[in-house]
Amino acid sequence: MKTNQWFQRSATIVRMIAGALIVAGFTIAPAQASAVKIIGVNDNAYGNTYGEWSAEWWQWVLSIPQANSPIADATGADCTKQQSGPIFFLAGTGGGDPITRNCTVPAGKALFFPVLNSLWGAAVFDCDPTNPGVPCNLATLRKSAADAMDPVILQAAIDGKPVKDLDQQRVQSPALTITYPADNGAGVSAGSYAPNVSDGYWLLLAPLSAGKHTIYFKGVFTGGPFQGFVVEVTYNLTVQQ
Repeated sequence: MKTNQWFQRSATIVRMIAGALIVAGFTIAPAQASAVKIIGVNDNAYGNTYGEWSAEWWQWVLSIPQANSPIADATGADCTKQQSGPIFFLAGTGGGDPITRNCTVPAGKALFFPVLNSLWGAAVFDCDPTNPGVPCNLATLRKSAADAMDPVILQAAIDGKPVKDLDQQRVQSPALTITYPADNGAGVSAGSYAPNVSDGYWLLLAPLSAGKHTIYFKGVFTGGPFQGFVVEVTYNLTVQQ
């Protein structure tokens, strides 16, 4: 999908991944405890659930002007844009060829990203006002989001170690509001749009050790409205001391 088309309903998607260390009060997915140390998908971590963090991820990534979008970033130069709080978000791509990004992550930051996900709602041409005359029905949006994320193939690795059971990392967000800047990639008027719902496969990692780390993820839609859409990203991370 071309960069200037990634908000069309036929391609309103974004995705990612990560790895870490055990934090008091958090559980680790049992199949991965000795390797990637992923915070459990059912945990309330750093003040939010996975679903709530997924909503914040979308609000982060779509609030950034298209010229500096972490999704359109081909090198990692924009990976630190508008990052704040205990979580450092990683972005996927708008589809197409594999991308490699180099990114420096502050010490002590957890990592959160989707391996594969999609957004449905008022901000992305599913209902009013971006799809005039189609009322926004939250139940309908939730079902559409869920159905779209069923036919997928998922892969991820952290520091060369494959992440298992990615199908267990699926969550749906609460209803959320998207606020676009003036020069957004959607080509719609700046402002706030609601309701919207995200569904997808996410990973949350407690802070990685200082030094070099590699995160790889790939997601493929094998059916549904996004059939054939592929995202493949490698992050070469430098975690600060």
